[in-house]
Amino acid sequence: MAPAGWPLPPIMLASAGLHAVALGAAVLVPGAWPWALGAVVLNHAVITGAGLTPRSHLLGPNVTRLPPASVARREIALTIDDGPEPAVTPRVLDLLDAAGQRATFFCIAEKVAAHPALAREIVARGHSIQNHTAKHRHNFSFLGPRGYAAEISRAQDMLTDITGQRPTCFRAPAGLRNPFLAPVLHRLGLSLVSWTRRGFDTRERDPAKVLARLGQGLAAGDILLLHDGNAARTANGEPVVLAVLPPLLAQIQTAQLRAVTLPEGLAA
Repeated sequence: MAPAGWPLPPIMLASAGLHAVALGAAVLVPGAWPWALGAVVLNHAVITGAGLTPRSHLLGPNVTRLPPASVARREIALTIDDGPEPAVTPRVLDLLDAAGQRATFFCIAEKVAAHPALAREIVARGHSIQNHTAKHRHNFSFLGPRGYAAEISRAQDMLTDITGQRPTCFRAPAGLRNPFLAPVLHRLGLSLVSWTRRGFDTRERDPAKVLARLGQGLAAGDILLLHDGNAARTANGEPVVLAVLPPLLAQIQTAQLRAVTLPEGLAA
């Protein structure tokens, strides 16, 4: 059951109505059951497709851009996932410091527990750590309400205990989810955040291609996605994020934009 105050998305209201109509038709109208079954199957396909589309808003609120007030301030958000990674994250922090820009690190809580000093350094250097689950489970999009609540609540407590700051934003592994996620996030006071565009830097080894994906049409309000954990490597073995950040940060400066943390950008 959805928690009090959580608005059921229109697609779920429509789905419930369709199921009721389909059941009634199958019972009351002779020969209608194949059509009723087909409608239900199609409905489930649409909902599944929405869950497999990271930037979809059909299953509930999903932040894909910063709000108008942030746009007016010429702000963007750099988000960096899957860390912290001791061999990469400190170098990312140095690049951000040199450019005077801030980022949001969607961290895996078990990695934070393994490297607490590094996590505290991220926060101490003016950046934000947000919830990217406890384990980054590959079956995350198949979990039910209890599974979501356990995984995300555990990460919330771990991240809060280690960093001293309670996350307000959540990103699903690979952005994949199902209809059970939104009410859990609502109950935990978390906003689902995806992105405006991503570089696919966990599989793309060419920094120029990653930079092109992130920088094309770069504008105020954009939320960009990179990875310090699970990063692909360039031909010379360098994590792609380290090759992409310097020219990306230069492009941000040239465009007279300012990279802020998500809590800053989303603040009223």
